[in-house]
Amino acid sequence: MAAPSATSPAPSKRFLVFFDFDETIVNESSDDAVVRAAPGQRLPDWLSRSYREGHYNEQMQRILAYLAEHSVTEDSIRSMVENIPPTPGLLTLFQYLQAHKQDFESVVVSDANVYFIEAWLERAGVRHLFHRIFTNPASFDADGHLVLLPFHAHGCQRCPENMCKQVIVREYLERRLQERAGCPFQRVFYVGDGANDICPMLALGPRDTAFPRRNFPMHRLLQKMQEAETEVLKVSVVPWATGQDVVDCLKRLEKER
Repeated sequence: MAAPSATSPAPSKRFLVFFDFDETIVNESSDDAVVRAAPGQRLPDWLSRSYREGHYNEQMQRILAYLAEHSVTEDSIRSMVENIPPTPGLLTLFQYLQAHKQDFESVVVSDANVYFIEAWLERAGVRHLFHRIFTNPASFDADGHLVLLPFHAHGCQRCPENMCKQVIVREYLERRLQERAGCPFQRVFYVGDGANDICPMLALGPRDTAFPRRNFPMHRLLQKMQEAETEVLKVSVVPWATGQDVVDCLKRLEKER
């Protein structure tokens, strides 16, 4: 689902920032946080064992159905999500983007879901910073059950069946280029942490920057790609431990034309 903000950014914005959500904006997986709303704050073994590699969206659908069967309310789910702590320094990064909103357009690309992401961003008071949110559709039905759907179908062999972030990034860049009357962004930044944040790196160019969270899967995989000296990876790589690390790099790059 793609959720637009109230106002569209002006074509004059120079930079585009993509953000993952789980373990990037927030300091844990929102799906794991919601499990704490289950009876005993844990899942039964049969449900935990039902996960199949590359089919996490299906697994989360089963988890949400289990919560519904045990009368877990929307208030309980929303409370769990809203109280996930931000990743250290991310609110500082958001403050920087707000102070320089004339230059930066921000977008979320996440394999979480729109209900969790909207709930957290609104509670944190930063929803207005994001022009679009690309994530899996999710909403409560008439019976009060949170229903999750896959984002899209794709043919990428690297990615989970419900989402290829490279497809999303490429299509968004193409669409914004048209909407900006052929004026590209000067630089594109991508802030992430997970293995599914590797594929969109292949859509970025040599003036762009990948910000992998230090010692998380995205960082380790990018290190391996760099060591292999693959020609496919063109983007610059700047690991980060806190949002302040990203701010410091953005300050340097913003001065470059």
